[in-house]
Amino acid sequence: MADIRIRKRKRMRGKDIKALSSELEEMLGVPVFNENDTVDIAESTDFGLLFVDNDIIGLIVEGKPFLTVRGVIKYRPAKRYVTVDMGAVPFITNGADCMGPGIVEADPSISAGDLVWIRDVKNKVPIAVGMSERSGEELIKKDPGKAIRNIHNVGDKLWKTGE
Repeated sequence: MADIRIRKRKRMRGKDIKALSSELEEMLGVPVFNENDTVDIAESTDFGLLFVDNDIIGLIVEGKPFLTVRGVIKYRPAKRYVTVDMGAVPFITNGADCMGPGIVEADPSISAGDLVWIRDVKNKVPIAVGMSERSGEELIKKDPGKAIRNIHNVGDKLWKTGE
């Protein structure tokens, strides 16, 4: 088991689950879980976690809910994506932030401060979740410098906790 500490895990009530699910659905463009699913909320060392049927599917960063990489793989969201070229993939999966020149495509509805999921251009497979430092239009311009702060990626301690 990975070295992530999970504390204060508790079951969410039906109306809270419904509100959280509708917020995620509006944000991502796909239905996520519903009030019939077993959803728990917990704290970890870095951020809040959402468990759906004992799988870590979501996280809460700075009060904003979003899906983990496993959640993105499971639900296949249609919005809030950023596509990077294959040269950027090894760096991002090692925890590096996403730089502007590596971005190939981005959802134009993204605004600065939004949580986004990052995928590779070849396979369209999710590789990371991060906080956007720029809007969707600015991301596509490929300006130099940090574009997305990496929060969670394939192979990190949160990913290994779900194995």
